[in-house]
This record gives sequence, C-alpha cells and structure tokens, in this order.
Amino acid sequence: MTTTFAIELTAPGGVECFRAATRTLAAPGPGEVRIRHTAMGVNFVDIYQRTGLYPVGEMPAVLGVEGAGVVEEIGSDVHEVAAGDRVAYAGLPLGGYAQARNIPASRLVRIPDAVDDRIAAAAMLRGVTAHMLLRRVFPVGAGTTILVHAAAGGLGLLVTAWAKRLGARVIGTAGSPAKADLALAQGADHVILYREQDFVAEVRRLTEGCGVDFAIDGIGGETLARTLDAVHPFGMVASIGQASGALPDLPLTELGPRRSLAISRPSVFTYAADLPAYRQATKELFGELVAGLPVTIGAELPLARVADAHIMLERGETTGSLLLVP
Repeated sequence: MTTTFAIELTAPGGVECFRAATRTLAAPGPGEVRIRHTAMGVNFVDIYQRTGLYPVGEMPAVLGVEGAGVVEEIGSDVHEVAAGDRVAYAGLPLGGYAQARNIPASRLVRIPDAVDDRIAAAAMLRGVTAHMLLRRVFPVGAGTTILVHAAAGGLGLLVTAWAKRLGARVIGTAGSPAKADLALAQGADHVILYREQDFVAEVRRLTEGCGVDFAIDGIGGETLARTLDAVHPFGMVASIGQASGALPDLPLTELGPRRSLAISRPSVFTYAADLPAYRQATKELFGELVAGLPVTIGAELPLARVADAHIMLERGETTGSLLLVP
C-alpha cells in the first residue's frame, strides 16, 4: 500500500465542496497499474460532475478523466505497459485529481519520445473527442466546411487544427478579439465574434447562403437552437456540451422536413469505452502530435488549486487546455 495526496469532492455543488485529502492506494490488482501523475487535465465534464449534472456515485469522489505520468507498479496479467513507461489516458474511471492512482492498464497509452507529458495530458480527452467528431460522427476532409463554436477553447483549438490538416474549411466563433486571434493562428479560416455579430448571418454570408456541412456545439442553450440555421440541408450538428446552460428541447419538426438536418449527441466516454475505437483514436492522435499537430496549454495550476481551475473554466477565462500539476 501507499498514500497519495488527492482532491476529493464531498458532495455535488460548488467548488467549496472540494477538500484536500490523503488517500491510501492498495497494490494494483490484476490488470491494473499504478501511475504517478506528471500532469492532469481539467475539462468541462469535470464541472458537470462536480455540480451533479452528471452524477458520479459514491462520495467522497476524486474527479478527473485525463492525465499523464509514469508507471510505478503493475499488477498481474498486465502486458500493455511496464514500470517506468511514460503513459497517458482519457476516459473513465474517475481519479485524475491525485498525485498517484490505480487504473486499468487497458486505458493507458505509451507516450512517444517526441511528445512531452504536458502535451499528452492536455491532448488526450480533447484528442479522442476530436477523432470521434471528425472521423466517426461526420467524416471531415477536403471540401468540407465546418463551424466550431468556442474555437479558442481547448477542444475548439484542437478540432480546428486537426480539421485543417484534413483539408477542411473552418469557421469558428469566439467571445473576444484575442480569442479570435488564437483560433486564426491555429488555422481557422474565419472567426465570428458572436457577442458583436449574428453568427448565423455571418455563416450564411461566408458560405454564400449555403450554410456549413457540419457544426460542433459545446455551448448549448439558445446557441444550439440557432446553430440549426447555420447548417445546410442534409448537414450534421453535433451537440457535445452545455457550457451556457441546459440543452433546449428540440422536436423532430425542428430538424425537418424544412431543414432536413441530422443531429448527434455523442459521448466521448462511450467512444473511449470501446477499446478498439479508443486505441485507433489515440494511435491517430499521437501520430498527429508527432507530425506537428499543435496543442495549446492556456494555464497550469498546482493540484491543490483545483477550485481555482474550475472557476476559471466556468467564467470563460481560459484558452486552450487547462492543466494541473502535482
């Protein structure tokens, strides 16, 4: 057994429900590995879990679904990794907000020598999400035009850069000129300042009235409802979050026949739980990272400042990925 510093969630609610704790880790069981984190990601899904929108079960709980580190010890029947390997992971089970954790070996991916631990931790969940969106939900390639809301966020920047490498035209939205500049630097062809411009009208103008092939929305609320008018007939809308509030009720009559749209509500956790899909996604992700896919780290905070990280993310004060370091 060993002990580790962790941040526990004691009940659903605000950041005041976090507390520092010392946890005891048993020796890794069959198929399990203990890793010592070098970096951990913070994601909007962590906020949904903290507030109770996505229940996490028994409390106290340690949140966190993404990280990188070094294998310290392996249990029996582990063949994927060895002690001393640099590894990263994304998805369930929870447990990332800790200096060390036990995790199924099947979740771990070896980090290539050319990729820094911080980049791996910043890219894993967003990278698997981007693969799900660009490869499974709507195959994106040359000639595809996509709309990416919150294009300066961690996922938005990664999706933008990856879609450009696939040959797509990318229209993004952002809340400030500084965020727009970040998205443009990542390869976006156009960025709409949604606080100053009607994004639907701008998308229609930029596409000569046609609309985009594929729209990715993690904002929810009225933004999702209005996004339907930014997509051309027989296009696709992916709803992947609700940063601004509850998702609207969308009757089928809103999708067609007038608009003739498809809508997807994909879960990266469901995607990552499919091990063949997860392995293919992470293989392609690290291949892209080695080949130069850029990953933006907007801020790094000590693990003890998880509450501050959540506040920054909720207030929209971050760009790129947000990391915790032990």
